[in-house]
This record gives sequence, structure tokens and C-alpha cells, in this order.
Amino acid sequence: MTALNLINVTLQYPDGEGLMTALDAVDLAVQPGQFVSLVGPSGSGKSSLLAVAATLIKPTCGLVMIDGVDATALSQKELSILRRDKVGIIFQQPNLLASLTAAEQLIITDHLRGKSLRNAAARATELLELVGLADSAGKRPHQLSGGQRQRVNIARALMARPRILLVDEPTAALDHARSDSIVRLLREVCDEFNVATVMVTHDTEFVPLTDAVASMRDGVLTAPVPAAAGVGTQ
Repeated sequence: MTALNLINVTLQYPDGEGLMTALDAVDLAVQPGQFVSLVGPSGSGKSSLLAVAATLIKPTCGLVMIDGVDATALSQKELSILRRDKVGIIFQQPNLLASLTAAEQLIITDHLRGKSLRNAAARATELLELVGLADSAGKRPHQLSGGQRQRVNIARALMARPRILLVDEPTAALDHARSDSIVRLLREVCDEFNVATVMVTHDTEFVPLTDAVASMRDGVLTAPVPAAAGVGTQ
């Protein structure tokens, strides 16, 4: 089953006396374990696509299918549950809580889902080890580097075992070496957890680490093509 399927998705906003089209009849299908990079100039609609895929914004028309469920037909309560259980979101800025340790950042997300603290702690330990932070579980954000904070961000997004992972410019604030390690970690996560992953990025040099690349311009999305063929399309 396709994990994420956007079908003829259009998103429009009022703009003066007319309408501004942020997404124009977008089609995108991402399979479990597939890593798709999304490139394009600023203002092309990439962030709008992620917001719609994350069910944070309802499209003007079209279908958003997540793990076989039409998200556009759900109530707000049902959407919250779907997002909580099926969607992992990695924002450009980690937005970690300053008073919590790396482990606590993860544990609190599961606790808010009603999971037991014991199970959440075990899952947090497992994920921090996966992202290379086993020795930093007790550190707070100010004690971590930018790359380490982003790794906590990734681990936190995986706590619910999501079916899709949506990643917004994960390397924007990092140097080249840390950027490379973060994208390679996302590649590992995609493979190990069989999670459909969409990454918005301006760093086209990392596109070859993904399976496919799609480009956006003026709200129009090109169909994903093999990553090596897509390098340099923008």
C-alpha cells in the first residue's frame, strides 16, 4: 500500500480580489521505504506541500491519502489522531524544550499520546542510540551541538513509529559535514523503519542519497525521477 498519496491536490489562498495558487493539481505517491527529495526555488510551494501532506492544512480540492486513509474526509479530532500515529514531522528548527534532557524530549511526546512512561523511556533509549546520542541522553539542548539537536529532532519524530516522515530543510543551519551526516542518518532511518520520507532541501549535492527527486515551481510539481537523473534540475 502506498504510504503517502497526494491526488490532484490544489491549495489556494485569497489574494486581494483574486486567488493565489500555492499548489496546482499536485500528484505525488511515496512508497514505504522510499526517500524522495523535493527541490525548487523559495516560494515555489514546497512548504505548502509538506503542510498539506502533514494534514496541517486542508487543500482546496484533491485527496490526501495516508496509509490508505483519506485525510481530507476526517474531522479535526480524527486528523489529530491520524497525524499523531502516522506522521512524523522534522522541522527546520528542532524547537527542543530548554528544560528537558534529550531523552525527556522523546519521552514526553509518547506520554502525551497516553503511552506508559516505562515503554516510552525504553523507546527513547533505543532511538537515541540509533541516532548516535546514547551518551548524550541526559544532556539539555544548550549542551548539544546544532547537529546533535537535529538528531534529537529526528529521534523524536520516530517515537510513534510513523508511516510517513516529512522533513523540512534539515541541513539549513548546519555546516557541510554535519549536513552530510544528517542526510545519511535520514537515509538509514528510511531504510531501517521502512518509512516513506519526503525531504525538502536546497542542498542538491545530497540528492543522490535519496531514491528520487521531484521539483516544484509556481506550485507545480514534476513527477519524481531517479535521484541521480534529477541532480541539478533547479
